[in-house]
Amino acid sequence: MKYLILLAALLSSGTAVAQYSGQPKPDLSYDYLELRFVDVDTNGGDGFRFNGSYDLGNNWLIVGGTTSLNYNNNVDATLFEIGAGYVWHYSKDFDLVSTLRYANVDFDSSFGSADDDGLAFSAGVRGMLTPEFEIRGNVHHVTAGDSDSYLELAGDYYFARQFAAGISLEFAGDNDVVTIGGRWFFK
Repeated sequence: MKYLILLAALLSSGTAVAQYSGQPKPDLSYDYLELRFVDVDTNGGDGFRFNGSYDLGNNWLIVGGTTSLNYNNNVDATLFEIGAGYVWHYSKDFDLVSTLRYANVDFDSSFGSADDDGLAFSAGVRGMLTPEFEIRGNVHHVTAGDSDSYLELAGDYYFARQFAAGISLEFAGDNDVVTIGGRWFFK
């Protein structure tokens, strides 16, 4: 709940701070690389997530990424995902996006290791509130590891046309995750 209040405060202050510069809103680019710091509230886990997306044209995407987490109880987890997605241009400022990915999760601890494969599906919305402020909301379902569904809410501020930084909040059954990071758009 505290993360939901934090998100609401960030969204409202971000909208108030982002002044309309008279520039047209940028097109939503799906050609990017992203690096995020990840903080998991369970067992003091944290780590990094590296994602990317490439626009193939005709609304199709290639997506992929890896997340590496270290927990205080000497457990390391690595998630690797690769797949494809589709973008529906809902309006001038908002897109509906869905992806289907192959997912592999690997757990290592002092007691041994485990590995599991599965699928990950995401569906959501991405859009520009102002020329400088983007919001995203997604529902994710992952079958690898402990199968789980979760909600993601995120916002990014565009410091330049090719760079944005922001925060995301993920709400799952047993874990809440906060990520902070940036995106570099290469097209």
